[in-house]
Amino acid sequence: MKIGLFTFLGALLFCGMVEAAEIKVLSTRATEELYRELVPQFETAFGHKLTTTFTGTQDVQKRIAAGEVYDVVIMVDTAIDDYISSGKVMPGSRVDIARSIIGAGVRAGLPKPDIGSVESLKKALLAAKSIGYSTGPSGDYVVDLFQKLGIVEAVKPKLKQAPSTVLVGSIIASGEAELGFQQANELSHFPGVDYLGPLPPELQESSRRSGGIMAGSRVVEAAKDLLEFLSGPSAASVIKKHGLDPA
Repeated sequence: MKIGLFTFLGALLFCGMVEAAEIKVLSTRATEELYRELVPQFETAFGHKLTTTFTGTQDVQKRIAAGEVYDVVIMVDTAIDDYISSGKVMPGSRVDIARSIIGAGVRAGLPKPDIGSVESLKKALLAAKSIGYSTGPSGDYVVDLFQKLGIVEAVKPKLKQAPSTVLVGSIIASGEAELGFQQANELSHFPGVDYLGPLPPELQESSRRSGGIMAGSRVVEAAKDLLEFLSGPSAASVIKKHGLDPA
Protein backbone atom coordinates (compact mmCIF):
# COMPACT_ATOMS: atom_id res chain seq x y z
CA MET A 1 0.00 0.00 0.00
CA LYS A 2 2.83 2.40 0.89
CA ILE A 3 4.65 1.48 -2.31
CA GLY A 4 1.55 2.29 -4.33
CA LEU A 5 1.16 5.64 -2.58
CA PHE A 6 4.81 6.57 -3.16
CA THR A 7 4.55 5.55 -6.80
CA PHE A 8 1.45 7.71 -7.21
CA LEU A 9 3.08 10.72 -5.54
CA GLY A 10 6.21 10.24 -7.63
CA ALA A 11 4.13 10.23 -10.79
CA LEU A 12 2.45 13.48 -9.74
CA LEU A 13 5.82 15.06 -9.03
CA PHE A 14 7.16 13.97 -12.42
CA CYS A 15 4.12 15.35 -14.20
CA GLY A 16 4.62 18.67 -12.45
CA MET A 17 8.25 18.78 -13.48
CA VAL A 18 7.42 18.30 -17.17
CA GLU A 19 4.20 20.31 -17.25
CA ALA A 20 3.81 21.97 -20.63
CA ALA A 21 3.92 25.75 -20.79
CA GLU A 22 2.75 28.29 -23.35
CA ILE A 23 5.63 30.59 -24.29
CA LYS A 24 4.82 33.93 -25.94
CA VAL A 25 7.64 35.11 -28.20
CA LEU A 26 8.18 38.47 -29.90
CA SER A 27 10.83 38.40 -32.62
CA THR A 28 12.30 40.42 -35.44
CA ARG A 29 12.43 38.67 -38.81
CA ALA A 30 16.15 38.00 -39.18
CA THR A 31 15.79 34.56 -37.56
CA GLU A 32 12.24 33.79 -38.72
CA GLU A 33 13.01 31.02 -41.22
CA LEU A 34 15.34 29.04 -38.97
CA TYR A 35 13.00 29.58 -36.00
CA ARG A 36 10.01 28.22 -37.90
CA GLU A 37 11.97 25.09 -38.80
CA LEU A 38 13.20 24.52 -35.25
CA VAL A 39 9.92 25.18 -33.43
CA PRO A 40 8.23 21.83 -34.21
CA GLN A 41 11.34 20.02 -32.98
CA PHE A 42 11.33 22.03 -29.76
CA GLU A 43 7.61 21.55 -29.12
CA THR A 44 7.93 17.80 -29.67
CA ALA A 45 11.01 17.48 -27.45
CA PHE A 46 9.80 19.63 -24.55
CA GLY A 47 6.02 19.60 -24.82
CA HIS A 48 5.80 23.39 -24.64
CA LYS A 49 3.59 25.44 -26.97
CA LEU A 50 4.94 28.55 -28.71
CA THR A 51 2.90 31.57 -29.76
CA THR A 52 5.13 33.85 -31.83
CA THR A 53 4.79 37.32 -33.35
CA PHE A 54 7.28 38.29 -36.08
CA THR A 55 7.65 41.95 -36.97
CA GLY A 56 10.20 44.70 -37.62
CA THR A 57 12.57 46.23 -35.08
CA GLN A 58 10.63 49.47 -34.65
CA ASP A 59 7.37 47.58 -34.17
CA VAL A 60 8.99 45.30 -31.57
CA GLN A 61 10.09 48.42 -29.69
CA LYS A 62 6.61 49.96 -29.93
CA ARG A 63 4.94 46.79 -28.64
CA ILE A 64 7.27 46.53 -25.66
CA ALA A 65 6.91 50.26 -24.90
CA ALA A 66 3.12 49.84 -25.00
CA GLY A 67 3.33 47.17 -22.30
CA GLU A 68 2.44 44.12 -24.39
CA VAL A 69 3.29 40.96 -22.47
CA TYR A 70 5.71 38.36 -23.82
CA ASP A 71 8.01 35.75 -22.29
CA VAL A 72 10.87 35.93 -24.79
CA VAL A 73 12.10 38.66 -27.13
CA ILE A 74 14.50 37.89 -29.99
CA MET A 75 16.32 40.72 -31.78
CA VAL A 76 19.76 42.28 -32.24
CA ASP A 77 22.03 41.73 -29.23
CA THR A 78 22.55 45.45 -28.48
CA ALA A 79 18.78 45.94 -28.15
CA ILE A 80 18.55 43.00 -25.73
CA ASP A 81 21.31 44.61 -23.66
CA ASP A 82 19.40 47.90 -23.64
CA TYR A 83 16.28 46.12 -22.38
CA ILE A 84 18.32 44.45 -19.64
CA SER A 85 19.61 47.86 -18.58
CA SER A 86 16.08 49.28 -18.49
CA GLY A 87 14.74 46.30 -16.51
CA LYS A 88 12.44 44.97 -19.24
CA VAL A 89 14.56 41.84 -19.80
CA MET A 90 15.90 39.68 -16.98
CA PRO A 91 19.62 40.19 -16.20
CA GLY A 92 21.74 37.22 -17.24
CA SER A 93 19.07 35.84 -19.57
CA ARG A 94 20.57 36.93 -22.90
CA VAL A 95 21.48 34.03 -25.18
CA ASP A 96 23.16 34.60 -28.56
CA ILE A 97 21.54 32.56 -31.33
CA ALA A 98 22.98 33.49 -34.73
CA ARG A 99 25.29 35.91 -36.51
CA SER A 100 24.32 37.62 -39.76
CA ILE A 101 25.89 39.85 -42.40
CA ILE A 102 24.45 42.44 -44.80
CA GLY A 103 23.77 41.70 -48.45
CA ALA A 104 22.24 43.39 -51.50
CA GLY A 105 19.73 42.45 -54.15
CA VAL A 106 17.93 43.76 -57.23
CA ARG A 107 14.56 43.00 -58.76
CA ALA A 108 14.64 39.68 -60.58
CA GLY A 109 15.50 40.09 -64.25
CA LEU A 110 17.27 43.42 -63.93
CA PRO A 111 20.98 43.78 -64.74
CA LYS A 112 23.11 42.70 -61.79
CA PRO A 113 25.61 45.37 -60.78
CA ASP A 114 28.96 44.38 -59.33
CA ILE A 115 29.19 45.14 -55.59
CA GLY A 116 32.27 43.06 -54.87
CA SER A 117 34.60 45.98 -54.20
CA VAL A 118 34.27 49.35 -52.52
CA GLU A 119 34.50 51.23 -55.81
CA SER A 120 32.07 48.96 -57.65
CA LEU A 121 29.55 49.22 -54.81
CA LYS A 122 29.85 53.01 -54.86
CA LYS A 123 29.32 53.02 -58.63
CA ALA A 124 26.24 50.78 -58.28
CA LEU A 125 24.74 53.05 -55.62
CA LEU A 126 25.26 56.17 -57.75
CA ALA A 127 23.78 54.48 -60.82
CA ALA A 128 20.70 53.04 -59.09
CA LYS A 129 17.42 54.92 -59.62
CA SER A 130 16.18 53.95 -56.15
CA ILE A 131 17.74 52.31 -53.08
CA GLY A 132 15.87 50.32 -50.45
CA TYR A 133 16.89 49.84 -46.82
CA SER A 134 15.30 48.71 -43.57
CA THR A 135 14.25 50.32 -40.30
CA GLY A 136 16.38 47.77 -38.44
CA PRO A 137 20.10 47.51 -37.64
CA SER A 138 21.09 46.81 -41.26
CA GLY A 139 19.31 49.99 -42.35
CA ASP A 140 21.09 52.07 -39.74
CA TYR A 141 24.41 50.66 -40.89
CA VAL A 142 23.70 51.26 -44.59
CA VAL A 143 22.84 54.92 -43.94
CA ASP A 144 26.15 55.31 -42.08
CA LEU A 145 27.84 53.56 -45.00
CA PHE A 146 26.63 56.23 -47.44
CA GLN A 147 28.32 58.79 -45.21
CA LYS A 148 31.53 56.74 -45.15
CA LEU A 149 31.52 56.50 -48.95
CA GLY A 150 30.93 60.26 -49.29
CA ILE A 151 27.72 59.91 -51.32
CA VAL A 152 25.02 60.93 -48.83
CA GLU A 153 23.75 63.93 -50.78
CA ALA A 154 23.85 62.05 -54.09
CA VAL A 155 21.75 59.10 -52.88
CA LYS A 156 19.41 60.91 -50.46
CA PRO A 157 16.66 61.61 -53.08
CA LYS A 158 16.70 57.93 -54.11
CA LEU A 159 16.29 56.32 -50.68
CA LYS A 160 13.23 54.17 -49.97
CA GLN A 161 12.89 52.91 -46.40
CA ALA A 162 10.74 49.82 -46.00
CA PRO A 163 8.11 50.15 -43.23
CA SER A 164 8.95 48.35 -40.00
CA THR A 165 6.62 45.45 -40.76
CA VAL A 166 7.82 45.03 -44.37
CA LEU A 167 10.98 43.29 -45.58
CA VAL A 168 13.24 45.14 -48.02
CA GLY A 169 12.83 42.22 -50.42
CA SER A 170 9.18 43.22 -50.82
CA ILE A 171 9.95 46.71 -52.09
CA ILE A 172 12.68 45.36 -54.38
CA ALA A 173 10.36 42.74 -55.87
CA SER A 174 7.58 45.32 -56.36
CA GLY A 175 9.91 47.73 -58.14
CA GLU A 176 9.76 50.45 -55.48
CA ALA A 177 13.50 50.00 -54.96
CA GLU A 178 15.85 49.03 -57.77
CA LEU A 179 18.70 48.10 -55.42
CA GLY A 180 18.20 47.13 -51.78
CA PHE A 181 20.10 46.11 -48.67
CA GLN A 182 19.18 43.92 -45.70
CA GLN A 183 20.48 40.97 -43.70
CA ALA A 184 21.84 38.52 -46.27
CA ASN A 185 19.65 35.62 -45.13
CA GLU A 186 16.52 37.76 -45.58
CA LEU A 187 17.38 38.69 -49.19
CA SER A 188 19.18 35.64 -50.57
CA HIS A 189 16.04 33.55 -51.16
CA PHE A 190 13.38 36.25 -51.41
CA PRO A 191 10.90 35.65 -54.28
CA GLY A 192 11.29 38.20 -57.04
CA VAL A 193 14.79 39.24 -55.93
CA ASP A 194 18.14 38.39 -57.49
CA TYR A 195 20.69 38.29 -54.69
CA LEU A 196 23.96 40.05 -55.53
CA GLY A 197 25.98 38.90 -52.55
CA PRO A 198 27.35 40.39 -49.33
CA LEU A 199 28.92 43.80 -48.92
CA PRO A 200 32.67 43.96 -49.66
CA PRO A 201 34.72 42.61 -46.73
CA GLU A 202 36.16 46.07 -45.96
CA LEU A 203 32.63 47.44 -45.48
CA GLN A 204 30.90 44.40 -44.01
CA GLU A 205 29.10 44.52 -40.68
CA SER A 206 28.11 41.40 -38.78
CA SER A 207 25.62 41.39 -35.94
CA ARG A 208 24.26 38.85 -33.50
CA ARG A 209 20.62 37.94 -33.04
CA SER A 210 19.95 37.11 -29.43
CA GLY A 211 17.08 36.20 -27.15
CA GLY A 212 16.22 37.36 -23.67
CA ILE A 213 13.56 36.50 -21.10
CA MET A 214 11.14 39.32 -20.37
CA ALA A 215 10.89 40.51 -16.80
CA GLY A 216 7.69 39.21 -15.25
CA SER A 217 7.53 36.04 -17.34
CA ARG A 218 5.70 33.26 -15.52
CA VAL A 219 7.35 30.51 -17.57
CA VAL A 220 11.02 31.30 -16.99
CA GLU A 221 12.24 27.71 -17.03
CA ALA A 222 10.39 26.95 -20.26
CA ALA A 223 11.77 30.16 -21.78
CA LYS A 224 15.29 29.05 -20.80
CA ASP A 225 14.62 25.70 -22.50
CA LEU A 226 13.69 27.53 -25.70
CA LEU A 227 16.73 29.80 -25.79
CA GLU A 228 19.10 26.94 -24.99
CA PHE A 229 17.53 24.87 -27.77
CA LEU A 230 17.74 27.67 -30.37
CA SER A 231 21.41 28.25 -29.56
CA GLY A 232 22.41 24.63 -28.96
CA PRO A 233 24.43 22.20 -31.10
CA SER A 234 21.35 20.59 -32.64
CA ALA A 235 20.29 23.95 -34.09
CA ALA A 236 23.64 24.75 -35.74
CA SER A 237 22.96 22.99 -39.05
CA VAL A 238 19.56 24.67 -39.39
CA ILE A 239 21.08 28.09 -38.65
CA LYS A 240 23.68 27.56 -41.41
CA LYS A 241 21.06 26.23 -43.79
CA HIS A 242 19.25 29.56 -43.59
CA GLY A 243 22.28 31.70 -44.34
CA LEU A 244 23.45 32.60 -40.87
CA ASP A 245 26.26 31.41 -38.63
CA PRO A 246 25.83 30.05 -35.10
CA ALA A 247 26.67 32.82 -32.64
